[in-house]
Amino acid sequence: MNLKLRALESENEARSVGTYLERALGESSQSYREDPLPPGSFERFLAQRFDAPETLVLVAEAEGARAPMGACITGPLVDPLTGEAAPLILALYVSPELRHRGVARALVREVGRLLSRRKVAGLTARAAHNDDVLISMGERWGFTREWELMRFEP
Repeated sequence: MNLKLRALESENEARSVGTYLERALGESSQSYREDPLPPGSFERFLAQRFDAPETLVLVAEAEGARAPMGACITGPLVDPLTGEAAPLILALYVSPELRHRGVARALVREVGRLLSRRKVAGLTARAAHNDDVLISMGERWGFTREWELMRFEP
């Protein structure tokens, strides 16, 4: 199957495949969230963050398909003290029938290339602390672990 990667350049373009992208966000978030994302999360994200330099919505499309076959969505991860922002992969999703064929890697590489053209350096991803498969995949692609996030609930 021949796929074309396409960055969605406007909020309206992203909304046109919003149902698919909302599902991609929901499925991607299952690796680090116990609860599902609240309904309308993608729409709120678009309204609040679409114009940020760290935001990209990239889809993998097959000719004649009604919906994308894959997507990578990034948005700003902002340090609350300094205001510095880094692009964070919010969703990386590939339709089940196309997995293990390099589509996710191609999406991430293209996102990196497009961010670089915007003069935005680096790309951040998150994984649950015990998701060895996802961590290993990220490391094979060139991601490095930089810090650990710990949580305390009294």
